[in-house]
Amino acid sequence: MELSEGIAWGVEERIGRIVLKRPERANAIGARSSRTLVRAIDEVLAGKPRAILLTGEGRVFCAGGDIGEFVAAGEALPALVDEILDRLHPALLRLSNNPAPLVVAVNGSVGGAGVGLALCGDFVLAAESMKLRTGYAAIGLSPDAGASYFLARRVGPVRAQQLLMMSDAIDSQRCLAWGAVDAIYPDAELGAASDALAARLANGASASFAGIKTLCAGAPARPFEEHLALEHKLLRERAGSADAREGVAAFVAKRAPRFTGT
Repeated sequence: MELSEGIAWGVEERIGRIVLKRPERANAIGARSSRTLVRAIDEVLAGKPRAILLTGEGRVFCAGGDIGEFVAAGEALPALVDEILDRLHPALLRLSNNPAPLVVAVNGSVGGAGVGLALCGDFVLAAESMKLRTGYAAIGLSPDAGASYFLARRVGPVRAQQLLMMSDAIDSQRCLAWGAVDAIYPDAELGAASDALAARLANGASASFAGIKTLCAGAPARPFEEHLALEHKLLRERAGSADAREGVAAFVAKRAPRFTGT
């Protein structure tokens, strides 16, 4: 694992890992750390992992932007916003759109831009201590890092709007009930649970997962006729694959399949 500016990353055993490691600053994202996060995302994606795990260290997953930097910027705050988001937003798009399943383990409280990082996963696992507080409107700002997009996708646009406007702290149980997260674990068990899920996905039919992500991500805006045509195209491609042959053979033999991602 490489470590720089409070972020560690690497690809091991077909799993890409990105870890926010600046707990003394609540894993906040500033100008320098945002550049490092972009680098971490791109280098992990370049390693072509079959699953990706994003998590943090400490009691806070990510508090969002570095408020100290915002204060120091003063009248130059708009320029600081551009400096951070001009690179970070495209990198988050690449991470979200990557065909590998993305698991996010939310190890603690989350706010601001951390909401986007936390909820961008295909699977979002949370510690019992996790709390979500959007925070933007409370300091006169508006969302970034996909926070409004991913929150609306998971809890619905009206509830997302209310959460973003009110900035109230929402505990892990309500986050689960509303669909913001997919599962809750005792804090001490979250790491093992997220590692196990990432390993399971890394050993799965990765090309099938990629097709599933493509189908489901575009389904709300895609006409049904186009969607059926895309299902046909992708299934036909998979039907001729080595993984499909292995999957069918394993099913008939009543054994676990050994997928290769081809």
